[in-house]
Amino acid sequence: MAKSRKYGKKKGKLSRTFKFFCWLAFIVLCVAVASGIYLRRERTVNAEDIRIYIPSHSSYDAVVDTLMRNGCFTSREAFDAMSQFRRYTEHVKSGSYIVESGMAYYDLVNKLRAGNQDPITVVIGRQRLLRTLCDNLGNRFEFSGNELYSMLCTESVCNSYGFTRANILALFVQNSYEFYWNISATDFLNRMHKEYERFWNSMRLSKCDALNLTPAEVTALAAIVDEETNNDKEKPLIASVYLNRVRKHMPLQADPTVRYAVGDFTIRRVLTKHTLVDSPYNTYQRIGIPPGPICIPSEVAIDAVLANKKTDYLYFCAKEDFSGSHNFASTLAEHQRNADKFHKALNARNIKK
Repeated sequence: MAKSRKYGKKKGKLSRTFKFFCWLAFIVLCVAVASGIYLRRERTVNAEDIRIYIPSHSSYDAVVDTLMRNGCFTSREAFDAMSQFRRYTEHVKSGSYIVESGMAYYDLVNKLRAGNQDPITVVIGRQRLLRTLCDNLGNRFEFSGNELYSMLCTESVCNSYGFTRANILALFVQNSYEFYWNISATDFLNRMHKEYERFWNSMRLSKCDALNLTPAEVTALAAIVDEETNNDKEKPLIASVYLNRVRKHMPLQADPTVRYAVGDFTIRRVLTKHTLVDSPYNTYQRIGIPPGPICIPSEVAIDAVLANKKTDYLYFCAKEDFSGSHNFASTLAEHQRNADKFHKALNARNIKK
């Protein structure tokens, strides 16, 4: 009987211990649930949606500093608690993210932890110089303009995409594109090459073959057409002039190429001294298509060249009314009369350079 009483006492102690730990677990669970509910209610305080940038190899503290600098919250304790709860402190991912106004910390931490970036839109327009293009792109991405420029000045890199250093600008097609901010310079160029191949479809390539020109040569002519006029309706006519000159092995005598060769795009009146500059882009001195495009041309200009409009025009000159339109001519005598009218208009406006 004594042994039974001893066993009963021991059993009672175990029961009380078990109940104690059950209550303790329940209290911890309640605190956790209450804390979770509280943390889920915490939201960012930025007045409007903002975009933040998290560079590669950033620490968690650097991310919090970025969020605080952008006014996403005034105290980090609740955000730290949510980050630790979701283990974001151990899983920081680089990229560009939009933080919505009033966004719940829970949703923000999950977005950052998963690396769910918001893409950036990059517009590639009529850039004239490779250096300028690279600098502009370097301002939009994590990679630097210098890194991209160095790659595109490397002959082997240009060759890998089917270009030379002189015509690598033809790789780029005017358009709007979406990218992730932390894309590498190499992946960016790979994407541009895919866009290039998409643009130069079988239809456009067959038109190139009909002209006996390469896509890079068509791009170089289209760049001149774009620099000659903003009037899309006239671009096929201007393209026909240059195509006719190419076929007759005449110098293109394109003023935009002279401005490019001189390096002064503000010149409004090309003078004899400008046409004497020694440059492969001076089409007054060199016969044939320039070694590369003098800008990134528009799709309209490229298709204007590919249209191969049939004319007998060999000359054109801006109209004397400065409307942006041109007078076209088949003979030098006719062109000279048009040019005289335009030069008189320039003199009347005292435009000397």
